[in-house]
Amino acid sequence: MASDETRTETRTEPRSSTPLGESPTRGPQAPGETPEAPGTRPWTTWTTRLLLLGIVLAALNLRPAITSLGALLEEVRDGLGMSGSVAGLLTSVPPLCFAVFGVTAPRLARRFGPGAVVCAGMVAITAGLLIRPYAGGTAGFLAGTALALMGIAVSNVLMPVIVKRFFPDRVGSMTGLYSMALAFGTSIAAAATVPVTSALGGDWQPGLAVWAVLGAAAVLPWLPFVRQRTAPTAPGAPGAAGQGAGEPGAARADGPARQSAEQPPLRITRSRTAWALAVFFGLQATAAYITMGWMAQIFRDAGVSAGTAGLLLAVIMMMGVPLAFVIPRVATRLPQQGPIVVVLGVCGLAGYAGLYFAPAGGAWIWALLLGISNCAFPLALTMVGMRARTGAGVAQLSAFAQSTGYLISIPGPLLVGVLYQHSGGWGLPIALMSALMVPQIVVGVLAGRNRTVEEEAAR
Repeated sequence: MASDETRTETRTEPRSSTPLGESPTRGPQAPGETPEAPGTRPWTTWTTRLLLLGIVLAALNLRPAITSLGALLEEVRDGLGMSGSVAGLLTSVPPLCFAVFGVTAPRLARRFGPGAVVCAGMVAITAGLLIRPYAGGTAGFLAGTALALMGIAVSNVLMPVIVKRFFPDRVGSMTGLYSMALAFGTSIAAAATVPVTSALGGDWQPGLAVWAVLGAAAVLPWLPFVRQRTAPTAPGAPGAAGQGAGEPGAARADGPARQSAEQPPLRITRSRTAWALAVFFGLQATAAYITMGWMAQIFRDAGVSAGTAGLLLAVIMMMGVPLAFVIPRVATRLPQQGPIVVVLGVCGLAGYAGLYFAPAGGAWIWALLLGISNCAFPLALTMVGMRARTGAGVAQLSAFAQSTGYLISIPGPLLVGVLYQHSGGWGLPIALMSALMVPQIVVGVLAGRNRTVEEEAAR
């Protein structure tokens, strides 16, 4: 009954929701009743288009700070006199910042409004990208990188929440648009950084700083939404703090959330599925950040040119564009998602084996295989929505899985840098990546079982 109600509401809800910062109202309405709550006003076409542009531009900025650095990591290390261990620390900064600063995003959004926080996040990205190449020294570079990642962290959390809240009848299509823009920004920075650096004279500093232009462009569409605040949201309404974060499956849980939002919070740590999903999220994030931070360097050390290495990294990242649409659709049609986990894991193991035995000879094949394996990220988000019955459960599971997962992922890139420095080659780091793929498959199969955290937390 609850799911039927949700589907009915989704069909009848006006496409023009409420202005950013005001709470949309949902639910069955009596004939003739005004669909908007008192104090709200319909969006204009201009406002909707501006928000769409803001979402796309913000998503485009959520990874270039990471992948542009990966493409020029060797030049940055030489320019700053950075050791392999410090470079490993640098590649561990993204998940650390996501874990530390991401948790502050809901509180900031409640106080200042989500539009203001995303706008501030774009400003922080722009400033960080401008500062870090010219800060002078490794400490300044790390500080500028942390500033940019701070902006990415809060925007990373709030962007899917905005999609969920202000496009409640188009969550799937808007999440697809957002994911596609994120993957495109990731891959274009990996592919274009080296050619752009060459065009700017070959110095790595302007080659990294140029991506601040994209960040500055993303600030502009959010400026009209800065002064708006988030009105109080009814329990279980779309966009309540932490609501599903736009993950697939969250829309289905939105209806039941109204009935259960006032229930005490779940004892989420009592759920084995929640722990399995958190570890799965952490291990796939480990693989992703090792890939973004080190994969271009692995190919370059194998004899591949810098430009081609950037293109190979771009291929790995670009695989997320089509598969981000396909994998969630397939996953929601299966009672258990374990088979998908296994397929992605086997692709990863095959890609790492290729890197070990013939890194340059089959580089394009290994990039395709690793790109498929990296699509464990949309699968993890899909399972977050499927492993809880209610919107409140989805929100709690999402917060637990992502915060715990990002903490788990922090040591991986750092350890790769340490192993690379002390062994003088990529054999041990690749062996580590392969070894981590095995527990990722195991916990992914456990997380993909057809059960919910509410059932387990109640035991």
